[in-house]
Amino acid sequence: MSQYVSRLGRRSTAAPSRLRMPGTPRRPRRVAVLSVHTSPLHQPGTGDAGGMNVYIVELAKRLAAINIEVEIFTRATTGALPPAVELAPGVLVRHVDAGPYEGLAKEELPAQLCAFTHGVMQAWAGHRPGYYDLVHSHYWLSGHVGWLAAERWGVPLVHAMHTMAKVKNAALAAGDTPEPAARVIGETQIVRAADRLIANTSEEADELVRHYEAEPGKVAVVHPGVNLDRFRPADGRAAARHRLNLPQNALIPLFAGRIQPLKAPDVLLRAVAVLLDERPALRSNIVVPIVGGPSGSGLAKPEGLQKLAAKLGIADVVRFQPPVGQDQLADWFRAASVLVMPSYSESFGLVAIEAQAAGTPVLAASVGGLPVAVRDGETGFLIPGHEPSLYARVLRDFADRPHLADSMGDAAARHAQSFGWDTAAAATADVYTAAMHDFRRHVRSHHG
Repeated sequence: MSQYVSRLGRRSTAAPSRLRMPGTPRRPRRVAVLSVHTSPLHQPGTGDAGGMNVYIVELAKRLAAINIEVEIFTRATTGALPPAVELAPGVLVRHVDAGPYEGLAKEELPAQLCAFTHGVMQAWAGHRPGYYDLVHSHYWLSGHVGWLAAERWGVPLVHAMHTMAKVKNAALAAGDTPEPAARVIGETQIVRAADRLIANTSEEADELVRHYEAEPGKVAVVHPGVNLDRFRPADGRAAARHRLNLPQNALIPLFAGRIQPLKAPDVLLRAVAVLLDERPALRSNIVVPIVGGPSGSGLAKPEGLQKLAAKLGIADVVRFQPPVGQDQLADWFRAASVLVMPSYSESFGLVAIEAQAAGTPVLAASVGGLPVAVRDGETGFLIPGHEPSLYARVLRDFADRPHLADSMGDAAARHAQSFGWDTAAAATADVYTAAMHDFRRHVRSHHG
């Protein structure tokens, strides 16, 4: 039975509440989580929904299980949505009307932040003072709302960037659109305003300090988790291939994610073309699934990848799959010989951990958080850069040594065990507690 504070304020009887010594920092009872541009109820892999959605949902559920109630504010994307939906015990999703429901691109959302803030304030106005102990905003758009809400409510602001404009602009894929100056300015303001910043990796923490002059003492590193109940080896590769109607002995390099230049699925296709030029005989024994939908700057040319496959002469071996639910995604991971992630920028690369948890090695670009997610040479391979021939060389290894997928996959599943969401939730709760403690001390010193 989960332990959480019900919205009526009664503590569940599932576990005794921890006694607090006088003077020890208090954990928050209720947190307002802001996720303006992507709803935790959306299917990851569609539009702008991806790792961040999974992150917010899983973290909220685990926080509720340790007696921290979570209310997630997100933008309503259809008129049919009820104002509030219980996602899990102790986790409420509030839909805020801000701008037209359909067809609003992420780039157009800054203009709706005023309306969104108004909606958040309206929800808060119905509560007694001190209803929320803390604001946790995700991504820069939410950070701006969080900044205002935290100031208005007199509570600390904890912010997670997820991705940063300056970092993305420093590693753009060819033909990709740079992030606008308004975002850079916005992120700089949030870094200054936040009481704590949560980074996925120590590299991301360094980037916050280097690019945005964050105070090192305000930055905490919390690795995202993975749902280890859902992503696990289960009944193995053969059974998963059978369920997905894939050939048993084929080489299956998988791409799973949003189809946009940043994620570089084209690098996988070019690598497969190089491999088949060298090894024409492999053509009858390779399947390349691309699981995901167009997103971001990829929306401008949604069929670009299909055209590339045809131009490279490999359309016969590539299988395009629309985004799938998390349970089926786990099956695609199990079925694959290797997950290929040639991204140009990746704050963590949750997909890499999910695939490894399912018992599949990862071939990834050595960028962002991927060197933390993947142990090079043990649970997968990291490639410096995006040269297709380097990826082709590793794929050739997997073709020549069929046992490699199994031995590395076993190591990958073991490695992923340390990335459970319970660990991430406990660490996040510690960040909240520290933020509240410092905030109170700061307030006291100003009023003292």
